[in-house]
Amino acid sequence: MDPVSVVSRFGGPSALAKLLRKPRSTVQYWTKAGTIPAKWHRPLLELARAQGVQLDPAQLVGVDEESDERPAVPEAKWWGDLSLGEVGSVSCYVLDDGRRVISRTGATDVLTGRKGGGNLESYLRVENIAPYLPADLDDRMIEFRMAEVTNKTVKGFQAETFLDLCTAYVRARDGEAQLTARQTEIAIKAAMVLAACSKVGLIALIDEATGYQYERAQDALSLKLRLYLAEEMREWEKTFPDELWDQFGRLTNWQGGVTKRPKYWGSLVNELVYGYLDPEVFHWLKTNAPKPKHGQNYHQWMSSQFGLKRLIEHLWKLIGMAAACKTMPELRYRMAEAYGREPFQYTLFIEPPYKTMAAKRPRN
Repeated sequence: MDPVSVVSRFGGPSALAKLLRKPRSTVQYWTKAGTIPAKWHRPLLELARAQGVQLDPAQLVGVDEESDERPAVPEAKWWGDLSLGEVGSVSCYVLDDGRRVISRTGATDVLTGRKGGGNLESYLRVENIAPYLPADLDDRMIEFRMAEVTNKTVKGFQAETFLDLCTAYVRARDGEAQLTARQTEIAIKAAMVLAACSKVGLIALIDEATGYQYERAQDALSLKLRLYLAEEMREWEKTFPDELWDQFGRLTNWQGGVTKRPKYWGSLVNELVYGYLDPEVFHWLKTNAPKPKHGQNYHQWMSSQFGLKRLIEHLWKLIGMAAACKTMPELRYRMAEAYGREPFQYTLFIEPPYKTMAAKRPRN
């Protein structure tokens, strides 16, 4: 039975969503996709019995009671690789029912920047990202067949869902979520993809409206997408080289890896970078720049007139000096010496050794 007919038996999408205590979008997606995921069959049958609705399992899977035929799995009729420039590429498909699908593996590789980056769900089902994701995300996963892949199905998301995932990470970054360094990198990639796709999408709409789509080169839009992504990437280009974090990790004996940097390194940056760069620049940053959070750090607010060039030069000088040191105190001393800081020493008063020994000596 068609999902629309099943849903109508319960009074429509809104009524059924309320009975299931799920968002209306979950039920709407079933009608749009033309199928109801198997995990919802039992809850629907139980709900039908409770509500006095006539429904049986055969109607849910869309087969006749007297037929052994299983519901058809959609097949990819057209496929290709969507090049995203330096961000990577993602496999995409058009199914025989017209749905445009992004490979789950490809989506993971693009967002994480790693080939074989793992299971996409592992990056989504985390506490600080979950509130920003579509409530019916599990139901949006699509299984489909490919002619060259036998005895198993492939998984993916519709193009719109992939953009929803990107939006979730961007909203988490801009909201109150405390993201890890790795999650922030994913959010930045997601923002780049969203910005580039929105620009290309508008161009495609204009080309369609004017009929220019039949005149343009076949790969014109993909070339524009790579161009726009390159522009977005320059906006997020790293100012702080990874070599700095490598040196901080070595000098502080940090074992957690540089992708999950400890918070106290922020104090080291303030002390050894901005504290030595230029007092006036540092004061301006503290006064005018927003509080650093969610990937918006001081260096992203520094225009050329406030010394971005000097910041980069200073960073490499600091890295070179750190490479020659064995401990963080040694680096602090060398920095102070190099920048003409005067030493300051204070006196610490402690108990004399003989008093300490007397206190520890057992009494008769």
